[in-house]
Amino acid sequence: MEITRLDPAAYRRTPWKNGGGITIDIADAYAPSAVPDGWSGMLWRLGRTQIVEPGPFSDLTGYDRILTVIGGRGLVLEIAGGTALDVRVPFRPVRFTGEDRITSRLEAGPVAVFNLMSDRKHAIDVTIMSGQDARRLDTAINIVYAIEDSEIVVGGQPFALEVDEALRSEEGGELTMRSGRVALSTISSRSAP
Repeated sequence: MEITRLDPAAYRRTPWKNGGGITIDIADAYAPSAVPDGWSGMLWRLGRTQIVEPGPFSDLTGYDRILTVIGGRGLVLEIAGGTALDVRVPFRPVRFTGEDRITSRLEAGPVAVFNLMSDRKHAIDVTIMSGQDARRLDTAINIVYAIEDSEIVVGGQPFALEVDEALRSEEGGELTMRSGRVALSTISSRSAP
């Protein structure tokens, strides 16, 4: 099984589309003619960022998103029209679309969030794993991101990950936790109808 370690020193810093902050890009993919770190031609992007003050989210029409609070608590995402996504408790991924007009509300100070976004040609998922959790990996892009220092086994190979390190595999296999907490992101192509 081929597994690539992703080094935090190589993560790219990208301004939010609306200019309100900076995202640390852990991994991404772009159309062949696109400029990496831009918004045009982005296929998918996985990153982390800090939300330090309330404000509007970027318009990402055409993309699906999954956001997970990984540090702090008390985030609420208010959607135009009167509904809200409750992200007050950390480690609970929430899904929404890039078309949703969202304004964030912070009830207990700044939060750190983990974001996965993708065009609709891809199916995406985020699972938070801890303790002795185990999960079968799809034959897709699988990225394991260490929220805490963690020890894991992927495809029979043991790995120690320091906080903010990640692994990438595009093969199936088994992911088993030994200690710590990780976010498992899966990105796969949708089957043609």
